[in-house]
Amino acid sequence: MGKSSSMPSASSEQDRALVEQALAGRELAYNELMEKYRNALHRHIQRMVRDKDAVDDLVQECFIKAFSALRSYSSEYAFSTWLYKIATNHTIDFLRKKKLPTLSIDRPLQTRDGEIEYEVPDVTYRPDRHIVEDQRREIIQEAIDALPPKYHRVIVMRHQQEKSYEEIARELDLPLGTVKAHIFRARALLYKHLRDKRGSL
Repeated sequence: MGKSSSMPSASSEQDRALVEQALAGRELAYNELMEKYRNALHRHIQRMVRDKDAVDDLVQECFIKAFSALRSYSSEYAFSTWLYKIATNHTIDFLRKKKLPTLSIDRPLQTRDGEIEYEVPDVTYRPDRHIVEDQRREIIQEAIDALPPKYHRVIVMRHQQEKSYEEIARELDLPLGTVKAHIFRARALLYKHLRDKRGSL
């Protein structure tokens, strides 16, 4: 496992060169890193998540997160190890959030033996929480509205109308790959917009 101090592999050397080029602003270097790791990342996330569209979304989000944090990557580690760590953490966050509705205080918990009523003390209570949530929603909506039309419509269809990639491709009469590329680009623009606005969130 620990080959950090031994000779780096040709693959790792190639990754380091691509990371340097990406940081210098060469767009193609990002694409090459994505092409190289997309399938492996897909398989990695698929072990934790069953829903195919959710896996596609998570793969895209992981690349956006990784590319946004690229300056914090240290070349003493393999790029693949760093990328998998981001993917694992992001997927665990996604699974946690997905489970949250089942722990809703105002709904009984469904079990095989029937329903269990329960109460959970709300330790996170803040009087201004709903205001903060409204502000966050407003900023996200503003970011979505600021997207170019072709990106705006796919994000609305995917996240607000909850359509599958296939449904979006059919409705817009676009190849599936184009839809995925548009959604990836839209997410990257949203992420940038929200990061610039982070002080307001």
